[in-house]
Amino acid sequence: MFFKEVIGQDATKQRLIQSVKEERVSHAQLFAGPEGTGKLALAIAYAQYVACTNRQANDSCGECPSCKKYKKLIHPDLHFVFPVIKTPKFKEPVSDNFLEEWRMMIAKNPYFSIDQWFDQIGVENSQGLIYAHQSEEIIRKLNLKSYESEYKVMIIWLPEKMHVACANKLLKMIEEPPVKTLFILITENEEDIISTIRSRCQLITIPPIEPNAMTKAIQELPEAEGCDIRNIVHLAKGNYGKAIELLQPDEQTVFNLDRFKELMRFSYGRKYADLFKWVDQLSGVGREKQKSLLNYFLIILRENFIYNLKNRELTFMSDQEEEFSKRFSPFINERNIQELTEVFETAFAHIGMNGNPRIIFTDVSFKIVKLIRK
Repeated sequence: MFFKEVIGQDATKQRLIQSVKEERVSHAQLFAGPEGTGKLALAIAYAQYVACTNRQANDSCGECPSCKKYKKLIHPDLHFVFPVIKTPKFKEPVSDNFLEEWRMMIAKNPYFSIDQWFDQIGVENSQGLIYAHQSEEIIRKLNLKSYESEYKVMIIWLPEKMHVACANKLLKMIEEPPVKTLFILITENEEDIISTIRSRCQLITIPPIEPNAMTKAIQELPEAEGCDIRNIVHLAKGNYGKAIELLQPDEQTVFNLDRFKELMRFSYGRKYADLFKWVDQLSGVGREKQKSLLNYFLIILRENFIYNLKNRELTFMSDQEEEFSKRFSPFINERNIQELTEVFETAFAHIGMNGNPRIIFTDVSFKIVKLIRK
């Protein structure tokens, strides 16, 4: 991957390029920023630039053997770690078990979200993690001599999903890695990474993609023809993955909105039989999708509260969401917004702790019945 293929982020690109030119490549770097800002794409482009044997002024050459292998993500000195799941085939899974799916995902669109990744590997009722035994694989790989490049590169995507035992085993390796080893950690929730790992990494903050760069990137997409690109850029808030989703809503987004509408309509009408059917449906969709759903509920709740201010610049909803909110938003007000938020936040936490989803969503529905008319 080239730097020129990364949308925007010009200042960060120059900083990374300059560090290579001046031979000041920090052995452990933490790329931190919101979802969809290009952190993974930047990390791969940076690693390719470091390994390139014929570096250009502002990008890798693309022609040397190293660049050709990086293009296919098959360079022997490039390693990936990312959240995975246990399956009947893999009782103690490591990232290499899912490497083929990972390469396909990046080739399709390196701006994918964790929900899209979990859909790709069929997470079902499991919760994706970087498991404790992954640390042994990391240490084994990095203690080997590099095959071709000067640097061995280990890209860890979403270290906040790392089991604490795995994180603790890696502390020594991250602090004192073998010579010419480069760790790149990519996070969307910096505070969820254990502090002892954060303190050992150089922080590189990746901001949302600038509006001009986002506009240019969207204009090049065939599906953007005839769309209100200015509004899509506004709604995406610097998240390219979100922009693509707005152009072509995926099944999960449509599912989340439909379930939110049902919950609010059934609760307002006190339709308990329908609410129990709603609970039954959500109880079987898998924990990662349940967490995604609850997170969406929190976002759309906030947007409906802000929608009452009648200032379009402050709201970030798709046309479908706004159409529903025109009539629904008055029911979300200063009397119930805090309690409603607490209901969904508590449910999210309990799902994450492997609580019984049927009990959790039943509790949610009963509380919404009480709060929606407040």
